Amino acid sequence: MDINGASAIVTGGASGIGAGVVRRLAARGAKVVVADVNADAGEAVAKETGGVFVSVDVTDTDQIIAAIDKALELGPLKAAVNSAGVGWAQRTVGRDGEYSSAHDLDLYKKVIAINLIGTFDVVRLAATAMSRNEPGPDNDRGAIVNLASVAAFDGQIGQAAYSSSKGGIVGMTLPVARDLSAIGVRLNTIAPGLIDTPIYGTGPESEAFKAKLGESVLFPKRLGVPDELASMVEELIVNSYMNAEVIRVDGGIRMPPK
Repeated sequence: MDINGASAIVTGGASGIGAGVVRRLAARGAKVVVADVNADAGEAVAKETGGVFVSVDVTDTDQIIAAIDKALELGPLKAAVNSAGVGWAQRTVGRDGEYSSAHDLDLYKKVIAINLIGTFDVVRLAATAMSRNEPGPDNDRGAIVNLASVAAFDGQIGQAAYSSSKGGIVGMTLPVARDLSAIGVRLNTIAPGLIDTPIYGTGPESEAFKAKLGESVLFPKRLGVPDELASMVEELIVNSYMNAEVIRVDGGIRMPPK
């Protein structure tokens, strides 16, 4: 699928994997809307890539629609990538046996709201806009890529909320792809492993910590870099025969309990 001259939207596009995806799609000739809550970083990525920044909290449907409408001003929307997400860790039951120390239910709901419901909201709205496109050579109108996590399969201690949200993204892949086949839109999911993003901080201590984490990767024994994920996102968008798939990009890691 050719995205040259078309528009694309990348949630969480201001940093990390999302920023890597923005750069990849822009290099393909797409006009990319960087949708993020971080205005400073988002504006910088948009300026670098010739795109547009739109402030988007993915729990706000109106903000998602505004970003999609902005993309449509730039060209037909043919690609959407859901990279926005959060993750907190908390055990399901506290150590003192008190109800009050059990997992914070509001925290659980927040992770689900951002990671899972936010992803689906972008999917349903972006696909709606794509359904209006003129069909391409394969009667294709667009492609969507969602970012899950290996935590969907190998969730660690304390990852109940995060793994639930990412498992939901994995679980929606096939049924939503089946739904979208009627309008010529493909949907795939990537499950990243340990990726070197700003979440790990900077400096000698951070580098030592990341090196230690990398020892658990099968091969190569290091953290992945955002462009390695972005490369797979790009392939899933432009390869017209990739559909309804969940792909781990993780160096072969299988996460231990903790």
